[in-house]
Amino acid sequence: MPLSPDPYAALRNAAKYVKQFRSKTFVVKLGGAVLTDPRTRKAACEQIALLWAFSIRPVVVHGGGPELDSLCDALHLPIEKVAGRRVTSAPVLDAAKMVLAGKLHTDLLADLQAAGVPAVGLSGVDAGLIKARKRPPVLVTEPGETQGRMVDYGLVGDIESVDTRVVEHLRSADYVPVIAPLSGGQDGAVYNTNADTVAAALAAALHAEKLFFLVEVPGLLKDVSDPSSLISLATLSDLASLEAEGRLTGGMRPKAHAMRHALVGGVGSVHLVSGKQSDALLEEVFTNEGSGTMVVREHPVKHGEAKG
Repeated sequence: MPLSPDPYAALRNAAKYVKQFRSKTFVVKLGGAVLTDPRTRKAACEQIALLWAFSIRPVVVHGGGPELDSLCDALHLPIEKVAGRRVTSAPVLDAAKMVLAGKLHTDLLADLQAAGVPAVGLSGVDAGLIKARKRPPVLVTEPGETQGRMVDYGLVGDIESVDTRVVEHLRSADYVPVIAPLSGGQDGAVYNTNADTVAAALAAALHAEKLFFLVEVPGLLKDVSDPSSLISLATLSDLASLEAEGRLTGGMRPKAHAMRHALVGGVGSVHLVSGKQSDALLEEVFTNEGSGTMVVREHPVKHGEAKG
């Protein structure tokens, strides 16, 4: 006996999104904080597996900030971040290689494989996927400050080009690329590159339908201390206003720049979704209401219409 007049209503609602997004590219960036807890990481992998099972084409990019901080602590290396971005000395770069292309990367691949995803690990160095140059010293103004200061970020790479051939080759054989945010220079140098920046550049180069950031918070918040102040829909203009008001701090600042780059580069929409809330990614994709924040170039979506 059915327990409701239409027990399959949710399935029917999800089906229209499955049809809409079939064969479309979704770039999913997993934050380091999401990956640190094995249960949270496994749950994220299971959601990505469901997207793949529905013939959505995911590409995964991961960070590793907390794990890298822990390793730097153990190695007695200084941890310095300015405007949400890490200052990377030669020893810190070696630590980043160990984390981003080592244990964290392998554990993520193993969890994806366990969820049924044929994942293949890469870094931006593989086959010249992400070409970069060393970032020159830049002027940085912190929120609340009126004067900026020159910051040398060290061995950090600014992306010059993205060559997606190796990614497309893997995807043509139905593999799911999983990419660590290391980039390569023309001279063979290796650079640490912000994972949000890598995800946005890849999403634009792959003409992705959507770019997802799985983060610790529910989404973009008007008040960072109040999880109930979620902004469900925002535009590039809204992002600029929040940044000007000093509401985007820490790691949200590079995310804002990454979102802007992705949307200007042709990505359909960018989503900030909780990586710790059960099935938040699936809710954002397959329901009208969503679970987090959808960011678009302009306001094509009116109140009461679907976010997806």
